[in-house]
Amino acid sequence: MRRAAVVIVTYNSAGVLQGCLDSLPPGAKGVELAEVVVADNASKDDSVAIAEKAGATVVRVGRNAGYAAAINAGIARLDLDRLDGVYVLNPDCRLRPGAIAPLLDSLREPGRGIAVPYMVNPDGTLQPSLRRMPTVGRALVEAVVGGGLAGRIGTLGELVTDPRDYAEPGAFAWATGAAMLLSPRVIRDVGPWDESFLLYSEETDYCLRAADLGYATWYEPASVIEHIGGDSGVNPMLASMLVVNKVRLYRRRHGPVSGAAYYLTVLAGEAVRALAGRRTSRASVAALLRPSRRLTALPQ
Repeated sequence: MRRAAVVIVTYNSAGVLQGCLDSLPPGAKGVELAEVVVADNASKDDSVAIAEKAGATVVRVGRNAGYAAAINAGIARLDLDRLDGVYVLNPDCRLRPGAIAPLLDSLREPGRGIAVPYMVNPDGTLQPSLRRMPTVGRALVEAVVGGGLAGRIGTLGELVTDPRDYAEPGAFAWATGAAMLLSPRVIRDVGPWDESFLLYSEETDYCLRAADLGYATWYEPASVIEHIGGDSGVNPMLASMLVVNKVRLYRRRHGPVSGAAYYLTVLAGEAVRALAGRRTSRASVAALLRPSRRLTALPQ
């Protein structure tokens, strides 16, 4: 019997949390759900009460410290020696039946440290969740034609959007952090999630740091999860944080010269979309042009 724990990060998530908790299997073939931890970023709604009523272990972070900080706080409450995997989830995720076992199975293979599922929208359609390695070239293609179209042209885009690429399991550079099963070994070896990324790019950083140590991020389509989805596409502050953090991460990993090229390419792409009237791109351009190019606070 394999044992898995779940860590759910909440911030004013009362509207979606119950559905996530209800989707967790009390028991599945060959899998024991050892513990459910809800790491709460000082929600002002009923998120904590819902978690406590459901019998989850609640970790109160004390402030809106970000996704990475809450993950670290939740994992710190677990006994990794007694687990085969830790499933990190957004509260707006819904597990389909049998979703955990295939991910645990995939981590049995040497060299795999992170397993991610096939992600769908509430209507059952594919929600692209896989990513290729970020490069200046891919940023340029996405700036010219957009991320959705670039993802369908061979491997030119960072975002993988072609449904055919989701038909078979395989290794990818990184995947959305809304649903990730981590092996205890990768948790120990990679260390804590980087809390300087308050939101967005923390999962990219974690997957790439794992890859630096020889751990692959493995995609397993036999595991299916529904993700309602966030509002970074409509919220200017969140959209700008997403763009700024991916530039910060690229510069950190590639140095000033390549980092400057990546920054200018992303800025150009956002500027074109801002001129076309996209409100979120206008916010992203403003954030990229700030001297620090860093957003350091989440709503409290």
